[in-house]
Amino acid sequence: MRPIGSPPLASALILTLAGLLLPLQAQATEPPGRLLGVKTSEHPTWFKESFLEITEDVAEASAAGRHLILFMEMNGCPYCDKMVEENFKHAPYRDFIRAHFDVIALNVKGDREVAITPETRLPEKRLAEFYEVNATPTLIFLDATNTPVVKIGGYRNPEDFKRILDYVSTHAYAEQSLAAYLRSHREHDRYQLRAHPQIREVADLSAIEGPLAILFEDDACVACDALHDGHLAAPEVREALAAFTLVRLDTGAETPIIAPDGTATTARAFARKLDILYRPTLVLFDQGEVRARIDSMLYRYHFIGLLEYVGAGHYQHHPDPFDYIDAKTAALLAAGEDVSVSDE
Repeated sequence: MRPIGSPPLASALILTLAGLLLPLQAQATEPPGRLLGVKTSEHPTWFKESFLEITEDVAEASAAGRHLILFMEMNGCPYCDKMVEENFKHAPYRDFIRAHFDVIALNVKGDREVAITPETRLPEKRLAEFYEVNATPTLIFLDATNTPVVKIGGYRNPEDFKRILDYVSTHAYAEQSLAAYLRSHREHDRYQLRAHPQIREVADLSAIEGPLAILFEDDACVACDALHDGHLAAPEVREALAAFTLVRLDTGAETPIIAPDGTATTARAFARKLDILYRPTLVLFDQGEVRARIDSMLYRYHFIGLLEYVGAGHYQHHPDPFDYIDAKTAALLAAGEDVSVSDE
């Protein structure tokens, strides 16, 4: 799992499987373990078979009243497989997608030449750098002028993804940001913020010594119950969280706080500053700086790996979170242990 482009925040979360699929460098003294949970997506038959002339693809989509989606994926990525299965192949709104979007699948490690414009041609792996793809899957929505209007990194559950599809298909991006749109289209069924034994009530975040984990939730969150019932209830996750001061902020509240950099602000304004689109999002700080963030669904192995990366200070020796996770994975496999990168 390695970064492809420059993330918008320092050491932002990267969700690819590149490092996990590379051959081990160390000589194993035990029979090598197995890497489990690696999956390769089988696309729906209605994904577009493109000549990879993106300007032409955009023009064809626009003429039919549709937007173009570039589905940036990688072989073996379990999050890509989950997105394809749940949000494209079996989603109740798949006919809506076919009516309003053309979808082209691209491999972020691939070598096929893609013409972004008639003058600019890049292999797929360079295209990922061009679009600053920092996660797989990443979905890039292009308007009629071949301009990205939305970029979504990581898996999104079907309900959240449908709101994004609605935002693009109605051209709401011409009037408001995605964050504003999502806030104004909340569902009536409200999530109730839940207690957790490790959450602390702290207003002055700049006074916290050591690693800080800020959990961003609000009453429109559709995945927060799953987080609490799943990862946050697991003993191994709680053990990894013990290295942090865990604080929860409500992204819709005007609660006064002091940000980690000492700035007086509110929970809502701080969430906007950090561009929190997905809830729940967990932003991990140390020494007052963002070191990683979890802003999409992660399986348990990667979730704990991100916590260890910051909580144990591994960011000081590894340039991005998954350099550490790659090294950890290689060591476990070389020691003969199986590693599952998926909970399914």
